[in-house]
Amino acid sequence: HETMSNNLDDATAQEEAAIKSHEELMAAKSKEVEALSAAIESKQSAIGELGVEIVTLKEDLDDTQNALAADEKYLAELKKGCETKTAEWEERSKLRADELVALADTIKVLNDDDALELFKKTLPSPTSSFVQIAVSSSALRSRALAHLQDARQTAMKPDRAGLDLLMLALAGKRSMSQGAFDKVIKMCDEMVE
Repeated sequence: HETMSNNLDDATAQEEAAIKSHEELMAAKSKEVEALSAAIESKQSAIGELGVEIVTLKEDLDDTQNALAADEKYLAELKKGCETKTAEWEERSKLRADELVALADTIKVLNDDDALELFKKTLPSPTSSFVQIAVSSSALRSRALAHLQDARQTAMKPDRAGLDLLMLALAGKRSMSQGAFDKVIKMCDEMVE
């Protein structure tokens, strides 16, 4: 009985040690489960945040790609515009250079001695001018009388009377007044008709 009692005590001690070991193991495993559950929750939260960040980054990537495409299109338009402006500038520069050469040639021709002689020949003499010279009514009357006298000498006898009348009107005192010459002009016009 004593052996049995010793065996029972040993078995009970072993059982109690196993229970204690099991309880310690369960406590450790419970702590481990809690730690792993917290890690899982943390990782799931991180996965959610990463998912949102990935979506945001994809949207940013799309926006950046669209902006890049728009910028490349704008750059192509700028290059085309610059090429056009460069071509226009070159054409204007060439035209300006041609104009400067033409002006230099013109100045050279105008400064030449032959051109000076040609200009001297084409210019009117100092006695002739484009300025209208005022003629007095008495000078006009004198010229008209001279022409009438020439015409009277070559005219037939019936026409001389009209010419004499005109000459008398021009030589008279009334012809000095304003408007009298108009009558003479009218008489001349009637004779011509």
